Formats: sequence, structure tokens, C-alpha cells
Amino acid sequence: MTSTPQPSSLDPEIATRLKRSADGLLPAIAQQYDTGEVLMLGWMDDEALHRTLTTGRCTYWSRSRREYWVKGDTSGHVQWVKSVSLDCDADTVLVKVDQVGAACHTGARTCFDADVLIEDAGPGAPAATAQDSGSARARAKSAGQ
Repeated sequence: MTSTPQPSSLDPEIATRLKRSADGLLPAIAQQYDTGEVLMLGWMDDEALHRTLTTGRCTYWSRSRREYWVKGDTSGHVQWVKSVSLDCDADTVLVKVDQVGAACHTGARTCFDADVLIEDAGPGAPAATAQDSGSARARAKSAGQ
């Protein structure tokens, strides 16, 4: 993106409410609409949000490629938009989607499975951290959970 705002067809009433980063972006959290599973985090500018709201498919801004991308156009792992919400500060977007296939570029269902830093050990037990004799995920697997 450039330092000047990109032209967008985003509804001005929505655009004026948004609190963007210095580079004009908002974090956009994709969540599976029926299970609540957090799938991924992407970035949207006004135009990406407009496209997401009007096409029914998630459009993100790629900070590395500096271009728009529609989730699933190349992988087939489409995100069908069910709802879009702003958080209380209007600086983050929550997009509830029906995810087809993997959400993560690694091929995993979610981007948040591979590196669990802390995990609930159950009622009354302290949460286990990755520093506690290996990762929480490895301990759960060894315990047969």
C-alpha cells in the first residue's frame, strides 16, 4: 500500500468509524461461524473490507505482496462470509465464515494449532505452559488426551 489512502467504495458511514494502523490497515480475525474456532488473522484496508462486505468472500491485503487476495482463489480453501463485526474500538474486524478446507497457508485447518504457548489443564489445575517440560500439546499427547 502507499502512504496515501486507496480509493474505496466502502460506505463512508463505516469508513469514518474505523481506527486503522499507520499504514491504513485493520487486523481481520476469521472465525468459523458455527464452532467459534479461530482460523486466521489477515489484514484489510477499506477496499478489502468493502469487497468482503459486498462479495460474500473474504478479501485481504497482503503486506508482503502488496496486493489484494481473495481467500481460496488459488488454493480452493474459500471463506464464505456469514457475518462481519467491528470490535468495541472499531480497530479490529471479526469475520465469521464458513471455511472450506484449510485456513492456514501451511495446510492446517487453523493458523493457531502448531505452537500452543499455554493450555488449560482442567478445573482446579494450573495452566501448563510450553516451558513446563516441553509443549503443552506434547504433554497432552503423551497423557493420551
